[in-house]
Amino acid sequence: MIEFHLDRGSGVSTYLQLVQQVRQALRVGALRPGDKLPTAREVVEALAINPNTVLKAYRELEREGLVAGRPGLGTFVQRSIGGARLAGQTALRDELDAWVRRARAAGLDRDDMRTLFDLATSDVTPAEAAGEETA
Repeated sequence: MIEFHLDRGSGVSTYLQLVQQVRQALRVGALRPGDKLPTAREVVEALAINPNTVLKAYRELEREGLVAGRPGLGTFVQRSIGGARLAGQTALRDELDAWVRRARAAGLDRDDMRTLFDLATSDVTPAEAAGEETA
């Protein structure tokens, strides 16, 4: 079962953090179809948040077709996203972990690394990101 964590200083809304954590768990195969999510009450008790926040997150996941609520039973994963593709990528994960260690050693924080990663995975060239004109 997934265990939610909050980063209250992230600037990301609480419900969205819950949604993102479920999506991530689905991508890496930590959650699979048929798995049960914690009840709203369990999440509220663990994180000291409003029950409506949990329900909003679960409704969003349900709208996306990732989970489905079963009255009296709970909320269950309906489908996975990318887990099979990611499960076989151990070498890439190891390389990424090494890159993160080098970035931290170079003094980059999480936001710096995220910015570099976003730039590397976008269609923006480093020169364009720096505001330089390209020919």
